[in-house]
Amino acid sequence: MKKIVVMSGKGGVGKSTVAANIAFALTMKGYKVGLLDSDLHGPSIPKILGLEDLKGLEVSEGKLKPAEVDGLKVVSIQFLLPSKDSPVVWRGPMKHKFLEQIFKDVDWGDLDYLIIDCPPGTGDEIISIFQLANPDAAVIVTTPQSVAIEDVRKAINFAKKAVGKIYLIENMSGLICPHCGKRIDVFGVGGGKKLAEEMGVKFLGEIPLDPEIMKSCENGKPFVKFDFDSAKVFRDIVDTLVKEV
Repeated sequence: MKKIVVMSGKGGVGKSTVAANIAFALTMKGYKVGLLDSDLHGPSIPKILGLEDLKGLEVSEGKLKPAEVDGLKVVSIQFLLPSKDSPVVWRGPMKHKFLEQIFKDVDWGDLDYLIIDCPPGTGDEIISIFQLANPDAAVIVTTPQSVAIEDVRKAINFAKKAVGKIYLIENMSGLICPHCGKRIDVFGVGGGKKLAEEMGVKFLGEIPLDPEIMKSCENGKPFVKFDFDSAKVFRDIVDTLVKEV
């Protein structure tokens, strides 16, 4: 089983959207895939996959059974909370203990890939995840503008200490005007590719700023399964990732 962490230096760059769609794209290619939402304070995976109303996970022989959507196995702390609006108010040791139990007590079955959606930054949870999962690769998500790039630079330096293979994806890289067809670089242009070259990591590609992606997330349906241009771009990115990992 290959374990891939998806991380970012800051929130709001679309990391969970990227993680969920990497996992779903791999499932579409016929792989057995698990997706772990390890963002304890802001779990987004259930909403993105249309599982936000799921409460509880089955237990069999002392092990948690993941939820499943279209063949993709999913675990999130949100499934174990009283409601989707319940906050997790824990200090560091409690978070580490929970993550330790998740890695130990979930029966994923026979997987080809485990995709781990990490919280933003490089704090306690990330350290625990790398220690417990020993990932094979890290996919780091950025947006083009400098305020995101500076934080992602820190995330890359963190990942270099813990994993051998590091890849960068630039999200929200440009908006195609629906009226004139011209590209509008809302958040600047080229920041992700330039950063990858500077830091010596593999650049996987750019995901456009596309309203269709937002709509699919709002509706709980992974955008990678649809036929619009951004979904095709993303499927090509995942093809490259499979070859690399």
